[in-house]
Amino acid sequence: MEFSSKLLENAVYEMSQLPGIGKRTALRLVLHLLRQPEAQTEHLTLALGQLRKEIKFCKKCHSISDVEICDICSNPSREKELVCVVEDIRDVMAIESTGQYRGLYHVLGGKISPLDGIGPQDLKISSLVEKVKSGEIKELIFALSATMEGDTTNFYIYRQLEGLEVKISTIARGIGVNDELEYADEVTLGRSIMNRIPFENALKNS
Repeated sequence: MEFSSKLLENAVYEMSQLPGIGKRTALRLVLHLLRQPEAQTEHLTLALGQLRKEIKFCKKCHSISDVEICDICSNPSREKELVCVVEDIRDVMAIESTGQYRGLYHVLGGKISPLDGIGPQDLKISSLVEKVKSGEIKELIFALSATMEGDTTNFYIYRQLEGLEVKISTIARGIGVNDELEYADEVTLGRSIMNRIPFENALKNS
């Protein structure tokens, strides 16, 4: 792809680094921004700059937040003894949209994936184990995507918690195998949360 401007080429290159954005799509987006009022581009730049500088991760659940303790963790009406284990904030948003879950969350920040160089030490697993050891959690719900990496992560955490006093369940497999949680419709996801099953049963059926 030939560019008439080095500035344009640099902008397209940076835009194409985003996931799912190829060079042609990046070019279309950059040209769209050039056609907009300058103030709109400045607002986008400001928003992204503030995101990078000011964003926080909740000290309790590790979800993205504007404050040190997120709104969900600080909500007194949530069930403190029930914790749903998810990959990232997209899954929190998906489950919250069902309106059927009133517990807390623990955001791992990914899934175990040796091919991608992601091991247990790269995820927020140790802090989850410490929460369980403290006795503050009575039930964990595994709500990772039904993929090989998701199942591997579930099993690893399950083994780390063996012998501890905590009930471990997993969302019912209304979510299709290899489906990402964030793409599930709200009704299916809500039913999967409400009809969760003991994790040991999931192991027997896998």
